[in-house]
Amino acid sequence: MKIATWNINSVRLRLGLIEKLVEQEAPDVLCLQETKVIDEAFPRKALAAMGFEHQHICGMKSYNGVAILSRLPLDNPQIKHWQGKDDCRHIYATLPGDIELHCVYVPAGGDLPDPALNDKFAHKLGFLDEMTAWWQQHKGAKHAILVGDMNIAPLEHDVWSHKQLLDVVSHTPIEVEKLLALQASYHWVDAVRHFVPADQKLYTWWSYRAANWVTSNRGRRLDHIWITPSLKERLKAHQIVREARGWAPKPSDHVPVIVELG
Repeated sequence: MKIATWNINSVRLRLGLIEKLVEQEAPDVLCLQETKVIDEAFPRKALAAMGFEHQHICGMKSYNGVAILSRLPLDNPQIKHWQGKDDCRHIYATLPGDIELHCVYVPAGGDLPDPALNDKFAHKLGFLDEMTAWWQQHKGAKHAILVGDMNIAPLEHDVWSHKQLLDVVSHTPIEVEKLLALQASYHWVDAVRHFVPADQKLYTWWSYRAANWVTSNRGRRLDHIWITPSLKERLKAHQIVREARGWAPKPSDHVPVIVELG
């Protein structure tokens, strides 16, 4: 089973890029974040034509939105809301083999890493705390996979410059602390770092602000796939589709992350 996650930054605008990914990589399951469309306008038929007959979506106009698109049946679809907001950031469903699959879009947090002065940053930290507490009590899944745009690059080599980004939202010590607490809450295994040692640079996002993202290569690893220890022995391969950042005409600033389970 090949599972992909991608912050697509508008599913309708980049439907052609999804088709290109599907033709090139043939994922069995594709999880999307920032779909930016209400459910009634989601391109269900176009994605079903690509092979994703089973769909679980939760979207809103212009912002956020998550989707699980699958060639395999999806059972027990659920939606979770955090911090008292119905802002379409977390859905899950059960795949064959009793595997609970979660698709998550963590808030970006704004630009100022101070919860007292920045409500967006406070919301991000609270979101992570609330999710961590829920997972600590969650008893529903021996086998689980959590994927998505976590908007945090936790490790030193998940960013282009650890020292220069320590006070930049997405790599601050408080964010890293809370993401690692979330990871520990369900004993999650970082599936991509299972294959790539922590001392190697690894990115999934490059800013639109860079004049030439290839030359500058100032990336961050914001997109993650985590699995429960029960699935670790089934890990077969991983891929970060770096070239997708340059797919014309208007790419997402994130690229797909893929893990294959045997």
